[in-house]
Amino acid sequence: MALMDFVPVFCFGYGAALLQRDLHDKMRKSQFALFAAGTVNIFAAGFLKALWKLLYAAGICDFQSLNLMFLPVQSLGFLLAGIGIAWMLLGRKVQVLAVAPPVFSGSVIFIMMMVLGLGSICTCLSILAVKMKKKGAAILFVAAFLCSMGMGAMSGADVTQAWVNWVEQSINCVGQGLLMWGVIILNRAGLAEYQM
Repeated sequence: MALMDFVPVFCFGYGAALLQRDLHDKMRKSQFALFAAGTVNIFAAGFLKALWKLLYAAGICDFQSLNLMFLPVQSLGFLLAGIGIAWMLLGRKVQVLAVAPPVFSGSVIFIMMMVLGLGSICTCLSILAVKMKKKGAAILFVAAFLCSMGMGAMSGADVTQAWVNWVEQSINCVGQGLLMWGVIILNRAGLAEYQM
């Protein structure tokens, strides 16, 4: 089971690497910086959580920091990547203001950031797919988003039960696989050369 956690991580990582390469010349430096930083955060958070599960399952250690950092780092990653790709697609100049964050100890804000960021990524990629006449890829991006929302629906289940983890990770594998598949379609259709 612990090894299965690496499958969606590497599916996302491969898709993100393709997108970074294909979209690099289409984005301003600041847009690309947000998008790249976000996708790197998402990959790193997923990889480190999967590593935590592997270390725990192998009886090596319970490295709690790898687990605890997952939600904040991945949520921030989705938000940054979503802002970067939406900014590219909208073509507007957006000013990012530095504001001192309020003290908050709940996870709702992270979930909202993750949903907003992932929703932006999947929406923008769907719009690009339709513009490139690759409607199948657009459907894959919508399905990937729905799979991620399905994982959120599972969050209320008892995560100490093995079957819950298997269902969650299966949904995650399918969702990240669909996202990667859609990105591969756009890549092969010439996203790198596509004129926006």
